[in-house]
Amino acid sequence: MHSLKADMAAFRSARQQRVAEARQNAAFFIMTGVDLQEALRSAGEARTAVQRRVSRLLERERLKGLRGHWSYDLNRHIALKNAFARLCMESSRTEAGDAAILKRRRSSLDAVTIRRQRRRRPPAAGDGRPPA
Repeated sequence: MHSLKADMAAFRSARQQRVAEARQNAAFFIMTGVDLQEALRSAGEARTAVQRRVSRLLERERLKGLRGHWSYDLNRHIALKNAFARLCMESSRTEAGDAAILKRRRSSLDAVTIRRQRRRRPPAAGDGRPPA
């Protein structure tokens, strides 16, 4: 009886995982026009091209969110981030490539922070805060 319950739990877990992967594959294809399973099976230059494309789409979605754009979708952002993580996790990139991506992300984050600081208005008189 115990093994039957364990088998049922394993079956349900595997089925939920397959459904989640199918949902992610469909959403990824709609957003990027690239089949996720095919991208995961690819290697070399093709894999790098897909990673760059997804990275660029993820960056654009993040910027939409920061700017409060009307077309920003948190679910799309999360789906892109998860797909990008799967692509990177199963990839055999070098540490130098990872460092270059991180450096680009940091510099873009710094640029966004600088722009946001420029947009901030000085506090109004009498609000209790010292002027900046």
